[in-house]
Amino acid sequence: MDGRDLVRAVRDLGTERGRRAWRSAWRHRRADAVGLVQRGAERARVPGLLTGTEPRPGGGVLRFARSELLVRVTAGGAVFWGWDGALPEPSYALAGSGPEPDPRAVLEPDTGGGWRVVSERVTVAVSRHGAVEVRSPGGTVLRREFPPRWWEPVEAGRGGARWAQRSEVAADARFFGLGGRSAGPRLRDGTYRLWNTDPNGAFGPGDDPLYVTMPVQLVVADAGTHLVFHDNPWDGRVVLREGEEGAGSGADRPGASELRMEGGPLRCWVLVGTPARVLQGWSGLTGGAAVPPEWALGYQHARWGFGSGAEVRRVVAGYARRGLALSAVHLDIDHYDGHRVFTVDRERFADLPGLAAELRGGGVRLVSIVDPAVKADHAVHASGLAVGAGGAFVRDARGAEVRGEVWPGECAYPDFTDPAVREWWGGLYEERLARGFAGFWHDMNEPVSFAPFGDRTLPRSARHAMDGAGGDHRSGHNVYALGMARAAWEGLVRLRPDERPFLFSRSGWAGMQRYGGSWSGDVESSWEGLRASLALVLGLGLCGVPYSGPDVGGFGGSPSPELYVRWLQLGSYLPLFRTHSAIWAGRREPWEFGAEAEEQARAVLAERERLRPYFLSLAHLARRTGAPYVRPLWWGAPEDRALRDCEDAFLLGDALLVAPVLECGADRRAVRLPRGRWYDTATGAAHEGPGQILLDAPRGRIPVLARAGSVLPVRSPEGDGGVALEVWAPARGRTGGGVVVRDAGPGFEAAEPERYTVRWAGDEVLVEDEAGGRVPGVVVRGAGG
Repeated sequence: MDGRDLVRAVRDLGTERGRRAWRSAWRHRRADAVGLVQRGAERARVPGLLTGTEPRPGGGVLRFARSELLVRVTAGGAVFWGWDGALPEPSYALAGSGPEPDPRAVLEPDTGGGWRVVSERVTVAVSRHGAVEVRSPGGTVLRREFPPRWWEPVEAGRGGARWAQRSEVAADARFFGLGGRSAGPRLRDGTYRLWNTDPNGAFGPGDDPLYVTMPVQLVVADAGTHLVFHDNPWDGRVVLREGEEGAGSGADRPGASELRMEGGPLRCWVLVGTPARVLQGWSGLTGGAAVPPEWALGYQHARWGFGSGAEVRRVVAGYARRGLALSAVHLDIDHYDGHRVFTVDRERFADLPGLAAELRGGGVRLVSIVDPAVKADHAVHASGLAVGAGGAFVRDARGAEVRGEVWPGECAYPDFTDPAVREWWGGLYEERLARGFAGFWHDMNEPVSFAPFGDRTLPRSARHAMDGAGGDHRSGHNVYALGMARAAWEGLVRLRPDERPFLFSRSGWAGMQRYGGSWSGDVESSWEGLRASLALVLGLGLCGVPYSGPDVGGFGGSPSPELYVRWLQLGSYLPLFRTHSAIWAGRREPWEFGAEAEEQARAVLAERERLRPYFLSLAHLARRTGAPYVRPLWWGAPEDRALRDCEDAFLLGDALLVAPVLECGADRRAVRLPRGRWYDTATGAAHEGPGQILLDAPRGRIPVLARAGSVLPVRSPEGDGGVALEVWAPARGRTGGGVVVRDAGPGFEAAEPERYTVRWAGDEVLVEDEAGGRVPGVVVRGAGG
């Protein structure tokens, strides 16, 4: 417990909720003392020497003196290996049954007494001591996993083995991923914990872990890109050390990664190739990203503390009166009756369905918060007790219901690793839909139990169904929010099969993109928080979660007009564009920051509306290809080392480069360009990359550049709600093009991609469709450049 936590804990003793949290924390500690077996003395184990092999489809089994390793290369080029009987399934991360083995990949002898599996895209080599190498088709080693090490209790029945896996990568490699990290997106030397955590207050770039952690690393080096996923939801830590070229006497020092897990299976997936191919393969393994409804790609306004339906109407009317675009309003826990989930305070929100219908008539949807904790005296709790044979809620080792302290008071926690519980919980959203809500955001689902000391979550001894496998909170914690999202998604699809659900979650795990997106959580209202916002979105995108965004303006403070506008400018180019703030924080309506900020906000919101068709196209492409909307600058050129180290700008799809202002008082900023021609969208000036340029960034705008030859679907300038194509001229002698996907409807209708080619014909820029026909009505920009 650090000094801040100690002060908070002592202060909380003076409040009734604080005293209840103390009692809850002591109950959880006692539950673990009874329900968790002490490990006692341990012995270390390594695989030992290779003793035999058994060929199997796509690879085979290698038997060592004290362990066994299964290696399999799949038809799509993904590599799986699992130690001591660990198989790809069961898995909460994978979608479906996983890919089939590659019939052409066979186990064969390698040099030095080892064995290898060779396929078209990758070679996997295993040494006679159990080291595993992943090699490119040309033979370059992309990753070397040293023989793992286990620590097992000496006495039987004292629990499973802890384990550690040490790896090496190229000296020039850079690490990305590990879920939502506030520092980055490039992950420097340090230790990163794998335990979804509510930081208990506003966070900044130095805080770790946060709400979404995943054992997913994306490693970028000159020799190639690879993604590695250790499919294990237990608590763990990753220690990273970047390499150094020419270290010491001139020899390279490789980059290093060590993963230490407190239990669970040692199994791993690796994908190699370009960043685009790797993320496409990762999407194939874990499932395509949910496409949000079209309206959810517009600007959204949230607040903890609207207080009443009248206040919601006043705020929405303020946006309408000022001509400020608004797509949705989000209600926080204060609209509940006593903070109880799936209820409404009927005094302050007397006619919620009427309010929702009124807002929807003006093009504004209503979105509800949903927390997992259920008040013990609540009707939802009573209905949950009737689920299955033992009720819907997590229980301790003695069979008693686990209780925690959350906003409503003493609460129970649904066990979302039980299929019957997921079905029951998904049906509860019928009440929300009947109230007129069109979307949902999941909060407090790490899960949180208020505590002045120790983990702010359930006791580790708490029991989970784990879909029939059984387990405790050590294996269930990190997948808890994933199960909640699945329950809601499947319930909403059953209740409204003709509409794509809108769902995003504070916490989650690998595969969460199947059910929606995420948001930053309680980022601090500071320039450091602004920078952390971008790191989180980029990092999550590289882990396969393309739809995310921050609380614009930060959660808990009162940003200055300058900081607010700069945050709004950044947020307008991120997938989830939402302002949000705490009940004690400053307001977030644009007009609260003065006339100048309001005018600047109007331009920002108008541009987001203009680009909404482009965001929708990116959403459909993310589902098809796994490519995130927001991409690091090195996405198309991972061999460019200068781009690998650039963290203050990003690509939005293939067409746009966005360079937000992240420093107070700045009115110019350096922008590093990838190769090719780029147009300043504000001035039309053309710039050639690669290289670095200096651009104006006055308070009212940030630098945004368009790639030469790109095609963007935008709102029609006719104001009829249609879609037009905006094309940026290719350089003379070159061609361009792009893929556009239009929505086929609000449901799950197939949306077919449209492919366009852009070329010069004399002094004219032509845009042609796949059939070679000329596309009329195109807006061409940059033709004079």
